[in-house]
Amino acid sequence: MSLPVLQGERVTLRPITTADLDGLVAIIQSPGVREWWWEADDPERMRAGFREDAESGSAFAIEIDGGLAGWLGFEEETDPGYRHTSVDISLDPRFQGQGLGPDALRTVIRWLAGERGHHRFSIDPSARNERAIRAYESIGFRPVGVLRRYERDAGGAGFHDGLLMDLLIEELT
Repeated sequence: MSLPVLQGERVTLRPITTADLDGLVAIIQSPGVREWWWEADDPERMRAGFREDAESGSAFAIEIDGGLAGWLGFEEETDPGYRHTSVDISLDPRFQGQGLGPDALRTVIRWLAGERGHHRFSIDPSARNERAIRAYESIGFRPVGVLRRYERDAGGAGFHDGLLMDLLIEELT
């Protein structure tokens, strides 16, 4: 599936290319991001995952001022009785705390609602990732519950809790 190029207020979302793979791995391995990716120490696994995202059309590269700044993935439930989408995002630490992640999320959510017919969106940060939780709340996501021992810790030694959050399209700010 081919993805369009989407323009936010300050970000551009575009399909991932092969040329992005090493840059995306470097972003995930950056302090401030790597703590939330259990496979950050396995660059080949990450490259394969990003390549799969590109082939399946399930993720965008985030660009800021023409440069690669992050990754935004989504997974759609297309059964008409349960239609919704989960989203995930990782942003280079140089661009965090500037409202760019919320801009990227708003952009993809508007597209998923308008073009793909989704009405509900979920995201599941680590329950310890306060920065991400604040960013998601800033656009209307609300906590739904804690997913206990939900995700492998960075380095793979144990598991940590996740926070399930959701948003209805009419709640998007």
